Amino acid sequence: MNRRLYSVSTLVVLIVVACFFLFPIYMAILNSFKTQGEMYASVLGLPTKFHFENYVQAFKKANMLESGLNTVVVTVTGICGIVLCSSLAGYKLSRTRGALSNAIFMLFVSSMLIPFQTIMVTLTKMAKNLGLQGTPFGLGIVCAGLGVSMAVFLYHGFVKGIPRELDESAKIDGCGEVKTFFSIILPLLLPITFTIVILNLLWLWNDFLLPVLMLTDFHKYTLVLTINMFFGKYSREWSLILASLILSSIPIVIIFAIFQRWIIQGITEGAVKG
Repeated sequence: MNRRLYSVSTLVVLIVVACFFLFPIYMAILNSFKTQGEMYASVLGLPTKFHFENYVQAFKKANMLESGLNTVVVTVTGICGIVLCSSLAGYKLSRTRGALSNAIFMLFVSSMLIPFQTIMVTLTKMAKNLGLQGTPFGLGIVCAGLGVSMAVFLYHGFVKGIPRELDESAKIDGCGEVKTFFSIILPLLLPITFTIVILNLLWLWNDFLLPVLMLTDFHKYTLVLTINMFFGKYSREWSLILASLILSSIPIVIIFAIFQRWIIQGITEGAVKG
């Protein structure tokens, strides 16, 4: 009886929490089909007519094909840089014993504690001097540098659970260190790699502060920056804002739904093995 009561109460609490988090999404979808007048008249009420033209106007005004392509360039560049650099660094630091290796690893970990706001001005000036400012590709490289520290921490913990005997066997067979990593170790890192990809995908796709500092040309804007243009000084087109937010979130929701089971798996295994 106590177990049944506990199960029922847990289910009720989970339903309440789920409704609490899903309610803003429901409101955004509901009001994206309204006109501006209907929204101001009743935010919670159902629309008298579903205005699908809001999505068409939002797609055109936000220039979503061009801004979406820019966002893809930033995201793919950043994720590829993070995965390649941090996996190599995490593997090497985990396999190398010594004070220098520990010091470098702690340097990566300590950089996670530095707020971005304290370095954003210096970072923007450095990106400009290196010719990275103003392009989605350059923005992706800067994002890769910012995301490496957490990824190294996760890879470092995960590699510790991989037996060193695999490295020794590969060395006996004539494999070098690089070939051993790409042929044997990297396939074993897929769970934590999926976790790192999803976490950084959510960050890079939805980031606003760094793109607004790095991108100045409208044709180079990401999705978040183009949506922000609907917020005028004297007016805000809420129906178009909500419609564009829904459209921009569809790809990321689909990807997250497909790979979500690897997120907790990768983080848990990395933490336990670390």
